[in-house]
Amino acid sequence: MVALASVVVAAGTVTGTLSALDDGRTDEARPDATGSPFLQPLPAVPTPSPPTTASDSPSPSPSATRTKPRPEPSRTRERASAQPRTVPASAQLYRHPESQVLEWVRANRDDPRRPVIESRIADRPAAVWFADYTPSNVTARVRAVTSAAVARGGVPVVVPYAIPDRDCGGASQGGAPDLGAYDGWIERFAAGLGSGEVVVILEPDSIAQSECLSEGRRTARFASLARAGRVLKAANPKARVYFDAGHSDWNSPGKQAGLLRRAGAASAASSDGIFSNVSNFNGTAEEVAYARRTLDALDGPAGLGAVIDTSRNGNGAPADGEWCDPAGRTLGQAPTLRTGEARIDAYLWVKLPGESDGCRGTPGTFSPGYAYELAR
Repeated sequence: MVALASVVVAAGTVTGTLSALDDGRTDEARPDATGSPFLQPLPAVPTPSPPTTASDSPSPSPSATRTKPRPEPSRTRERASAQPRTVPASAQLYRHPESQVLEWVRANRDDPRRPVIESRIADRPAAVWFADYTPSNVTARVRAVTSAAVARGGVPVVVPYAIPDRDCGGASQGGAPDLGAYDGWIERFAAGLGSGEVVVILEPDSIAQSECLSEGRRTARFASLARAGRVLKAANPKARVYFDAGHSDWNSPGKQAGLLRRAGAASAASSDGIFSNVSNFNGTAEEVAYARRTLDALDGPAGLGAVIDTSRNGNGAPADGEWCDPAGRTLGQAPTLRTGEARIDAYLWVKLPGESDGCRGTPGTFSPGYAYELAR
């Protein structure tokens, strides 16, 4: 892919976030309270010489992002005067206990970077991706995450990522062989959602990055996404399903809202709203303004909201548009279901900080050097 889109990149069994692994491990979990959305400063820790190599234990899900030149000269940063929307009763996100960063922390207790990486990345709740097309076990894998979250009183964030023609044949290509197979996979995915609260980030890039498809194939994809939303919400009425809005440096709010409407995102039967900035670096204020404008243009039910990926956006996007493990980035606001912002339901870490976009290591594998740069 040229650098004209926000793309989630996968390489073989490589991941860009936490993933639910089909390796026979028993899922254990503990939720993280998310009362404060802000990271507190931590003391500097000396970095030992170089290692910026990736972890040996990649897991099967996506990673990097690419950005598009701004379609509009500026974004409003006004705050809506309306009250924030009601959040799920638990207001506590779930941290899945298996990830590359946790594996690194467990294996490197004496590394001087470990306390910072552990406290500011590994101990934070992040999304669990399901990026491989495995109909035979996806229900059990999803159920392992959602049931463990319920047992610990937390809200899991899960990411189905198996749409056909994923990434327009780019680095993240893969997914189901066709839309009929995808519809069946989503039904099996939905069967694992259980009955507790769960946030579903439905198919990153599937709507914003759809122009590579013919009009007929795009229409068919959007119909399948609308069906997916209905299936997910019917399977678990407490599931909150969010559709792909790209990010503020991609399509204009009006254009993106038109695509979202065609994909069912304006229907309460399919959708709870939109998500933006997945695997990207755009600042939170910019994404809040973009999300509100997109929701306004979507003209759906009043209850629709937005969630924003804040995992690596503490310093905003690089001025030069660099998308691959750019230097000078920092962690953004910690994951929380209490944003204090009208129509913004959550700040989430959908992309796990420290997993490479492909320049600090193989795409999707954990780079302790990059993680430490982001966290300190």
